[in-house]
Amino acid sequence: MDYQEWHLVRRPQGAPVDEDFELVGGERPRLDDDTVLVRNTFLSVDPYMRGRMNDGPSYVPAFRLGAPMDGGAVGVVREVSGEVKDSTGRAVQVGDTVLHGLGWRTHAVLPGRALRVVDTDVAPSQAWLGVLGMTGLTAYAGLLRVAGFREGDVVFVSAAAGSVGSLVGQIAHLKGASLVVGSAGGPEKTRWLVDDLGFDRAIDYKAEPIGKALEEAAPDGIDVYFDNVGGDHLEAALSSFKQHGRAAICGMIQRYNDTEAAPGPRNLALVIGKRLRIEGFIQSDHLDLRDDFEREVGGWVREGKVQWRETVVEGIEEAVHGFQALLTGGNTGKMLVRL
Repeated sequence: MDYQEWHLVRRPQGAPVDEDFELVGGERPRLDDDTVLVRNTFLSVDPYMRGRMNDGPSYVPAFRLGAPMDGGAVGVVREVSGEVKDSTGRAVQVGDTVLHGLGWRTHAVLPGRALRVVDTDVAPSQAWLGVLGMTGLTAYAGLLRVAGFREGDVVFVSAAAGSVGSLVGQIAHLKGASLVVGSAGGPEKTRWLVDDLGFDRAIDYKAEPIGKALEEAAPDGIDVYFDNVGGDHLEAALSSFKQHGRAAICGMIQRYNDTEAAPGPRNLALVIGKRLRIEGFIQSDHLDLRDDFEREVGGWVREGKVQWRETVVEGIEEAVHGFQALLTGGNTGKMLVRL
């Protein structure tokens, strides 16, 4: 089939199931004046997309039923209509690799302002969806600005084998943390954190209670918590915080499929006596850091000081299954769909 796109056809109740989605085919979209046709090569599936499947207020508009979903993607420009410049003012040419927001489909037609030509000499194209893309900037801004990381801090990262958490731990290590602790599910992931990424200690939350394990991993307490999980991990962090600890709340994937309101941490009152600061954030509020992020993290990537992994599912037909696996921890590093 020449063109395919995924539609959301039903609001999920709890965990998304196959029947909530439909793969629709047809003719490739046609170019308008001053647009480009992109053949997507990699699609990004991300935890925040689960919230967009609900019909309620959020920081990102909900997906419309019966319409194509969207998300991060990279692809190759196949056609250009007119003189098109990307969001940085660079002329767009056939053959360029571009980053844009019309994923969940095989092809996309976009104006220049909605895409950006990326440098595949720095890293492979799909890295601009992960370590050098939205998830990378999330890690960078969340740790350094939102959490106010300082040299010598003890840092705890949940979901540390994911695309965001794995980079948070590496940045903390490179910036001079005194101790970096990560949690992940299973021995293979925890070994990766310590053996390859430079985490000092790793907790397998599937094998032992997170609260007790964090006390043992950081017996003198933590200064910074980077939260991708919520729930019991947040409760454990509150107990382990030193005075004036800081938490950057990036995500709470443990709660995304809940159908009823979840109870808050039982120890939330510790925020008062410990003078804690807890701040939620969205990476799009920190785009002013993108140049610094790309310069610093891009340099680490070129020098081999930062590593990353990708979990790749093959084919547009498998995009929903990749997303479902992401929500249950079926990925190490960035979850991608290769077309």
